[in-house]
Amino acid sequence: MRKKTAVSFILLGAFFMSFNGLLIRLLETANGFQILFYRSIAMTMLVLTVIAYRRRVRFMTIFNNIDRWDLLVGFCLGIAFTTYVFSIIFTSVASTLFILSTSPLIATFLAWSIIGERPSSAAVLAMVLSLLGVFLMVYEGLGIGTNLGNFLAFLSAFTFASMLVVTRGSNKVDVLAGTFLGGFFSGLLGLLGGLFFANGIIVSNYDMFLIFVMGAFAIGLGITLVTIAAPFVPSSEVSILVLLESFLGPIWVWVLIGERMLKSELFGGFIIFFSVLLLSYNSREAKY
Repeated sequence: MRKKTAVSFILLGAFFMSFNGLLIRLLETANGFQILFYRSIAMTMLVLTVIAYRRRVRFMTIFNNIDRWDLLVGFCLGIAFTTYVFSIIFTSVASTLFILSTSPLIATFLAWSIIGERPSSAAVLAMVLSLLGVFLMVYEGLGIGTNLGNFLAFLSAFTFASMLVVTRGSNKVDVLAGTFLGGFFSGLLGLLGGLFFANGIIVSNYDMFLIFVMGAFAIGLGITLVTIAAPFVPSSEVSILVLLESFLGPIWVWVLIGERMLKSELFGGFIIFFSVLLLSYNSREAKY
């Protein structure tokens, strides 16, 4: 896959993932464990279908071909999915977004130290701009977070960045089985947590519908597109391009359910958008 095409896949994936916040806000009573469980059902079904179509194989063949790279990707994504949901529950959205925005820095450090991948000058500039943009968006809410929520947000950022580095270092064209495993692991945790630590897994039909939409499209299709493209783009650049989600997410909530946005949030969001455009334009010069 050419880098230009891969960048387009990542941006489209970030577009789908940007609807997660809106869908969570629209839920009536579903808790974190229930969200993880039902979202993972829809997500894993979609990812398995995509794998079978791309590889032209049966489902059992997919399971038989799972290797250590897929397990590593699945482990990282399973933790990232789970900690992201609960970080929003235990802390402010502002604190979560700010801490998650450190993933480009983490991905750059890990990729440089583990697989020797140096970031481009455009990636460094985009990274600085994106961090500035996220800070402007969320600085007014940074003081209301809790330690547990902040820790979970950092763990989500670290494991997502680790997943990108593992994907890049695997030299595999397709690590979608790892995406499937990430959904499976988080869904299993949601099932066990719902049965033993919450009020079961029963939710309203309304909530179940929204969670299934979240699993199939906002997370399932979004992370699938990112995973398909990640081996063809440096890890630091992928993590910046995915920040398009941070720009679009608050826009959907503002436009569709009337949640007010501050001027600082709008300004910071446009800085993020500019940093994403900078990397997208730079990809046109790439030869791979």
